Amino acid sequence: MRRKDRALSTEAALQIIDACPFATLSLIDGEGMPYGVPITIVREGSAVYFHSALEGRKIDGLRKNPHVSLSCVEKSENSQTDYTVYYTSAILKGRAEEITEEEEKLYALELLCRRHTPQLMKTFSSYAQRFLKVTGVWKITVESVSGKGTAFVVDLPFIK
Repeated sequence: MRRKDRALSTEAALQIIDACPFATLSLIDGEGMPYGVPITIVREGSAVYFHSALEGRKIDGLRKNPHVSLSCVEKSENSQTDYTVYYTSAILKGRAEEITEEEEKLYALELLCRRHTPQLMKTFSSYAQRFLKVTGVWKITVESVSGKGTAFVVDLPFIK
């Protein structure tokens, strides 16, 4: 990272990952070209889960080359007084693997739903069972994570 004064602690980077509304998954597609796609995620420990279709450009790429990067932006605010954008972001690098075991798929889907649609958890079981066979679930094992932020986060306790 060029701007060391904007580096955040690992703990802060993980908090950003946990709070971001979506992440951009970057990978190499099945044709060997760069590909970035927004996804919803949930993190548990050193694993990040996301759901997908069972086939497509993203899936072809992940099956061919499982090395990925996630870009997560928690906050972004344009300055009203100068030419600055205040933000907090995190970059995660890891290795993706498809989850095929039904119990682990259900567990990951429940984590995702608890994070993104907690108000619907009463009907999760029936919904998940209905769509389980046509839903892909992937796990990214975190290999490295870094975070960066600008001035408006200086007062937060997790800055390096």
